[in-house]
Amino acid sequence: MTAEAVTARAPAKFNALLAVGPLRPDGFHELRTVYLAVSLFDSVTARPGEGLAVAVTGEDAEVVPTDRRNLVWRAAELLAEHAGVRADAHLEIAKSIPAAAGLAGGSADAAAALVALDALWGTRASRADLSALAARLGSDVPFSLLGGVALGTGRGEQLAPVLAGRSWHVVLGIAGEGLSTPAVYAELDRLRAAGRVPDGTDLLPAEPVIAALRSGPPAALAAALGNDLQAPAIALRPELGRAVRAATAAGALGVLLSGSGPTVAALVQDEAAAVRLAATLAAEGVFRTLRVVSGPVPGARLVG
Repeated sequence: MTAEAVTARAPAKFNALLAVGPLRPDGFHELRTVYLAVSLFDSVTARPGEGLAVAVTGEDAEVVPTDRRNLVWRAAELLAEHAGVRADAHLEIAKSIPAAAGLAGGSADAAAALVALDALWGTRASRADLSALAARLGSDVPFSLLGGVALGTGRGEQLAPVLAGRSWHVVLGIAGEGLSTPAVYAELDRLRAAGRVPDGTDLLPAEPVIAALRSGPPAALAAALGNDLQAPAIALRPELGRAVRAATAAGALGVLLSGSGPTVAALVQDEAAAVRLAATLAAEGVFRTLRVVSGPVPGARLVG
């Protein structure tokens, strides 16, 4: 080991586009998604230890597992196996990203753990090595490692970076308790089988979203936003529909669920508009948590 303590942080994301294809034979859905990393971060501090131990502090710490169910634990095991070292470390996750919110908080933690443990153990893994390990951990983990803006295909793990021409300002509002991502996908399949939503054969196009991110204006991006998981999430949790309508009525340029919810992402013109929108929504009491964020921001990086 090369250090007494190493800290890395990784950002939350929201999906400016999430197009979901039909269920594949392997049990996954083909995705076309445009990720945007935003200025809400979790950090992971890695210290020497005997065996693995995980502790969690901060936002929603009480609901985050501290055993092998946590992606941080599995990230440590994978990196140790890859590098041929013992999986010995004490890992402390400091959370600012709410759990089970569709913001890839667990994926951010896993990406930060890979970066921190690579430094702690001196494994000298390349970014390509870390990305390959990240893809084994989950569909969003490679993007948490990369950050910025990217087009994701496959399960979302196959990434092509996208150049964003400006900073984008978003209010994230969490409405109600966490939603199970598998449950939302299952509801999408049910709605499709019943003919209540499009079957996913023709995926929503990414080009309008990418073009808007490159050159703006915010109204163009607002018009291009899309999420195939929004209808099933609202079907499972009708109050999410009320939250989307509230953010729209309060002046957001565009509103959609982030991932499988229950976070509502409200796009606005600039930082001042974001602060005003958050204040309005806070006064209305629709959301249990509100965050003003901007992006794109870098992916998992060492910070100490």
